[in-house]
Amino acid sequence: MSPVDDARLPEEIRVPVEGGDLAALYWAADAPAAPLVVLVHGITGNAMGWAPVAAALAGGCEVVAPDLRGRAHSAGLPGPYGLSRHAADVTAVLERFGADAEAGADATVLVGHSMGGFVAALATTGTARDLVHGLVLVDGGLPFAVPPAADTDAMLAAFLGSSLDRLDRTFPDLPAVRAFWRAHPAVGPWVDEPAIAAFLARDLAGSEPELRSAVVREAVRVDGADLLRNEAVLEATTDLPVPATLLWATRGMQGEAPGLYDEVRLAGMGLEDAHVTAREVPDTDHWSILWSGQGVQAISAAVREAAVRAR
Repeated sequence: MSPVDDARLPEEIRVPVEGGDLAALYWAADAPAAPLVVLVHGITGNAMGWAPVAAALAGGCEVVAPDLRGRAHSAGLPGPYGLSRHAADVTAVLERFGADAEAGADATVLVGHSMGGFVAALATTGTARDLVHGLVLVDGGLPFAVPPAADTDAMLAAFLGSSLDRLDRTFPDLPAVRAFWRAHPAVGPWVDEPAIAAFLARDLAGSEPELRSAVVREAVRVDGADLLRNEAVLEATTDLPVPATLLWATRGMQGEAPGLYDEVRLAGMGLEDAHVTAREVPDTDHWSILWSGQGVQAISAAVREAAVRAR
């Protein structure tokens, strides 16, 4: 089911940020003039979720995927959390790898999935405004449909479902973790894929028989409030200094239809004026858009298009 089984293994790296070091995975390029691609994961994700996309880009691009503050190997970084803090951390990653917007510089493309799309857009309009040449938003980055009076915690629970429930559980061993995820309607079909198994394992802290998710619940709560309510975050795509591509999944976080976006909602967002091009990735959900053959192909093609356009 996995589109690629690439022999390239990422290098574990650390990037200095406020309060400590941000963990990241790094895939080297084969040539010094390759584009720099920074991949930003979602609200309870981690860097390894990008492995199929990174494998498709590796060699032709220099690829970096950080674990955001409060997740996976960056779980020990202190708060305060919030999407502005993540945008600052992503900017530190860009600076660490020499992103430069001067004429003739190598192209730099920022890619964000789900909440990572909002982080990427916020960084591009703010702290990294002069460092990013292209932006790819993967089923995120544009406001979701949220009732004005809805409770934030209730909305997060509805959006995230069992991926949020795991934060309150412990597991005796890795098979129990995989059994938990196997019941997830969207993630379940992928748990036996090596890259996805590695993604699930990277999420863990502790030791058997008390394995638990490394995700800091307070980080999810604070980031989720920003994601749903912060006007600066929700309006970031109205002030983009570079063209952006939105790739949206037909189905949602639990595999339901419609997904987070649909043609009717997108038509009312004024994307043309914001220089955002929206493309559906058919037969994908919020998770499989990262892992399926059509999803990986769509993301890697959009990244390469952005890099060529920037040059």
